[in-house]
Order: sequence, then structure tokens, then C-alpha cells
Amino acid sequence: MNDSYLKFVNSPFGARLARSLGLPKPEVLRRYRADRPEFDGLIAIGAGPAPRLFDALANLVASIGMTSVAHESAGLWVPLANRHGLMTGRFEPAEAGSAGKLAALLFDASGIEDSSQLEALHGFFHDTLRSLGKCGRIVVLGRPPEACATPRQWTAQRALEGLTRSLGKEARRGITANLVYVAEGAEHEVEATLRFFLSPRSAYVSGQVVRIAASATGMTGAVGKVGTAASASGASGTAGSHEAAAFDWRQPLAGRRALVTGAARGIGAAIADVLAAQGAHVIGLDIPSARDALDATIRQLHGTALAFDIAAPEAPAQLAAALDELGVDIVVHNAGITKDKTIAKMTGAAWQSVIDINLSAQERIDDALLAGGILRDGGRIVAVSSISGIAGNLGQTNYATSKAGVIGRVQSMAPQLRARGITINAVAPGFIETQMTAKIPLVIREAGRRMNSMSQGGQPVDVAQAIAWLAHPGSAGVTGQVVRVCGQSLIGA
Repeated sequence: MNDSYLKFVNSPFGARLARSLGLPKPEVLRRYRADRPEFDGLIAIGAGPAPRLFDALANLVASIGMTSVAHESAGLWVPLANRHGLMTGRFEPAEAGSAGKLAALLFDASGIEDSSQLEALHGFFHDTLRSLGKCGRIVVLGRPPEACATPRQWTAQRALEGLTRSLGKEARRGITANLVYVAEGAEHEVEATLRFFLSPRSAYVSGQVVRIAASATGMTGAVGKVGTAASASGASGTAGSHEAAAFDWRQPLAGRRALVTGAARGIGAAIADVLAAQGAHVIGLDIPSARDALDATIRQLHGTALAFDIAAPEAPAQLAAALDELGVDIVVHNAGITKDKTIAKMTGAAWQSVIDINLSAQERIDDALLAGGILRDGGRIVAVSSISGIAGNLGQTNYATSKAGVIGRVQSMAPQLRARGITINAVAPGFIETQMTAKIPLVIREAGRRMNSMSQGGQPVDVAQAIAWLAHPGSAGVTGQVVRVCGQSLIGA
């Protein structure tokens, strides 16, 4: 669906009119394109006292091939970068007015142990933010507050959330700001997450807090800067756990099989497309009445189409039988419906059908795939929730209940699945431009589009890219997380 206002205010005449009238001018977001460099430009590095993630950041900068400049707060960065053979320099505060000079800002706050040390954050962002270009990226790294040794350290690390979310709302111009808490022992597992947050793939993800824990298997096998698909460790194998296998950053899902429910159209079709582009064999599932659309979507991806009603009692057994021979590595629960009415006017059937399809069916399917070992060890489960499940929504008590239940599944199952190296996470989309949102009345639709830090709706591909990151072999330490894909929506923020 087209956003006419976004197009108008980014035309020469529309831009002039917006400036003269003081109208908001949402930026045309820079999204991932295979024909353009994923990483380019300068990264400014800053730090609090005693930064503990510099080695991981140096490995990242070397891997993605960007050039770094060190803010005065990051005094240890230059000698470390030189030891890694990185191109680096020093950021001069006098250049702060040079808009567009920087592509990203990275701040290592992992060593901050007291609120008095938060001053380093002000110094870095005061000096650098005006130099950050359109659609730039801000990433702050810290330690999980709940794992801190002292109340003062917990306090200071928790304060990073307020800073990061505020930066996302202040920066505008399509800039995103996110916070990554890295547990001790998980330093070598940050690359896939940082790549996502620094790349155009995260165009509509801002104001989010992600925790990376030390996983049971770790991520040991990224192949070089861009990698090669063939390796002695079996990057293209299909059996058993993949966590120790090498992978190609360009096609990290090569050799993996991904089940996507609700794959016929919209967000589900976008998820299938992105997973296939990253090398996965996609098994798309949708209801029998959507068979033609499903076949058309999956045929283009050289995948496998399955027409089941996931709410049917026999569906879990049917699905398990269809997948049993080769198994599956990734399960994406995208299928869902809405039947909106205030609860006083809602029928019991409308309530139950939404709960059954959006939530209970996920439980039944996962039970069958896990019990039969069909979802292999080292696998990924990603469920689509909603910001309605976080903040609630008028006329959506059934939908919000189901989507909040999805979050409960993620949080409750993550510890149980950890021993098998299986991660479970959720994405919570905000206003996404789909056929469903196109039917919303104009005034409500415009409010949904503008009430976020990007002042626009997201695209189905934005949800798909976040799911691909959570399905990535390098995301083994990310589990039990709920990530909003909402442009930092002001609702439920």
C-alpha cells in the first residue's frame, strides 16, 4: 500500500511546502538491497570507563569492512584497532556540524558501574549526533542489569534504556537507536545482532532492547569477511545441529529448512522470500482456500507448499508427518486472524477462533514438532506477536489476548529449550502497510502511520528481516526476546 503523504513531502515541491508550513517530513528509509553495499561509511566509536567489548567491536568492524573514528572517550580504541589492522582515525568535535559524515555511532557502556560515569554518554552523543547522516545507526552496548554485581551498577546499566529510546525519538531523519545487553561470556556472539542493527535490514526497528546470553553451543563458524559456503565443518549439511557449522554471511541459512505459516501473501510471503534469499528451503503453509496464492508465492522460491488448516485438530499430526523425513530447522508462526469488536459485542465464537488460530495452534504445532524431534536441536522458533499484545487496543480484546499469550510462550519456553540449543523469540509489528491495514478508516490509518519515530508505516519486509536475524545461526545467544518492528511506536513504547 502506498503512503501518498510520504511520497509528496519527499518531492521537491512537497518538501518546500512541508518546510514552510512546519509539517512533519518522514524520511524515505534506506532498506536492504542486494545490489547495494550493506555496510559503508564511517563508524564513530565511544566508550565509558573500562570498556569490555572493544575486542568484539574490532572483530565486527574488520568483518564488515567499515572505517572507524575514535571519539576522545574511546582512548583505547586506536591502538586496539591498529593491532587488528583496521583503518581508523580520531573524531574531532569541531566536525560535529558536518551532517552526514558518519554512518553509525557505537558506544561501549559495558564498563559503567556507577551513575556518575554516565557523563561519558553525554560527551559522546553531544559531539557526534549532528554528524550522523540520514538513516544512520546508533547502537549502545552494555551488561544485563539483572546480572550486575552491585545495585549501583544495575542502576547505571538500566539507565541506558532511557538514553537509547530517547535518542531514537530525538534523532529523526530515519535514524534508529537500539541497545544490546551482552552477558559476560557472550562477547563472541554479538556479531549477527550488531550486523542487523547496523545494516539497512533494521530500517524500521528502533528503541529496542535486546539481551545476548552465552549460548550452549556458541557461534564459532563464520567464514571470513564474507565467507564461503563450502567448508569441512558442513555449512551446507541438513542433519543435526548447525551451530558449530561455518556459514556464509551472504547466505547464512543455506542448508536449513524453514516452516512459515500464513505464507500465501502479505507479511508471510515477505518472510518466505527473505528466508529463501538467505539460502533456506522454505516450506510455506496456509489454509486450503489460499492454495492458489500459496502455490504462486512458494513456486517462485523453489520451496514446498502445504495446505493445512492449522486450527484443525489433526493439523499438528499432519504437519509432523509431512516434515518428518527431513525435519526442520526454523519455525515461523506467522498465521493469524482478527475479528474485531468490543468485548461487550463480541460473540464467543469470534473470541475462540482468534485465540485458537493465533495462539493455541502454535502450542499444538510446537508440541508435535518438539516431541518428535522434527524441529532439530539448534533450531529457531520465531512467533509474530503485535504491539497490541503489549499495549492492548480498543476493540481487540481477543487479538491482544492472543498476541500477549505469544509473548508469554516465548518467555516461558526459552529456558526449557536452551538445553537443546533451540531459541524462541517474537517480533511485535506495529503499523505495517498491508491489505489489512489498507481497510482501516483514513483518519485512524494516518494516526497509525505517523505515531512513531519514523512518522510512517513499516513494510512487510521489515518484519521479515527481523525474523531472518532471529533465525540466523549467529543468533544462538538471543532467546526469550520480544522485538518490536514498529518504528519506535509511541503506543506501547
